[in-house]
Amino acid sequence: MHLDNEQESRNVEDRRGRRTTIPTMGGTIGRISKILAFLPFLKPLLKSKIGWVVLGAALLFYLKMGGGAPSGTATTGGDLKDKEAVFISKVLKTTEDVWHKLLPKYGYQYREPKLVLYRGSTRSGCGFADAQMGPFYCPVDEKIYLDLTFFDELERRFGAKGDFAQAYVLAHEVGHHVQNIMGILSKIRRLQEIALRRGDQVQANHLQIPVELQADCLAGVWAHYVQDKLDPGDIEEGIRAAAAVGDDMIQKRTQGYVIPDSFTHGTAKQRVSWFVRGYKSGDLRSCNTFQ
Repeated sequence: MHLDNEQESRNVEDRRGRRTTIPTMGGTIGRISKILAFLPFLKPLLKSKIGWVVLGAALLFYLKMGGGAPSGTATTGGDLKDKEAVFISKVLKTTEDVWHKLLPKYGYQYREPKLVLYRGSTRSGCGFADAQMGPFYCPVDEKIYLDLTFFDELERRFGAKGDFAQAYVLAHEVGHHVQNIMGILSKIRRLQEIALRRGDQVQANHLQIPVELQADCLAGVWAHYVQDKLDPGDIEEGIRAAAAVGDDMIQKRTQGYVIPDSFTHGTAKQRVSWFVRGYKSGDLRSCNTFQ
């Protein structure tokens, strides 16, 4: 994609330079041990004003340093304005432009989601986010969570290279936000809860498949309206990325065999088919994966 002259989105929350504390038994024990080790010195300090001043200063220093970063604490860091972050911010801006223009034609007003960039782990409205989970959309806080190192894995493990492969991943997650605005996610979630109460995990899994395929189709719709920003071969990159993350391809690669009942995103063929359908039509009505 050629986005050199494009603006960046204002809806990027970069947490990669923050410290994220994850409560663990090791971290809790570490804190308790430090407090117990200090107890013999507390009594004499509490008998004088100078002692109280010393304790106050020590407490402020401890809090400022994040409790000494005990075991169980993940720290994040990095350049906050690297090339990859700038690119994905520009891609997000193109999705905002497309959906602001397109969604009202179908009776909906677009709300811009936030994109949270993090490294390692962070908190989300849907619980802790971990890099191993991959990119995901949280409907509770309407934020997309992305550890940019996922793109390295996408290329290395899944063979999906190119900047448009990365753009497709983000456009897919934005597609989930569009579904949330349209009320689709809440309806499917209720049906999944009913299935799970019956103990039917397979049904709950299969209810998720059309949700994911529709997000692929919506990513294709977005691609239809940014064709002037595409380079030769970009759509092929998106197709390879969609195929690479099909449930059957992932299972073959990771375990050597396929379990269809555990599918939650659809096969490589299905994912490619729906992405291409959205790209060719540019029409939300072509993305009814629930029929």
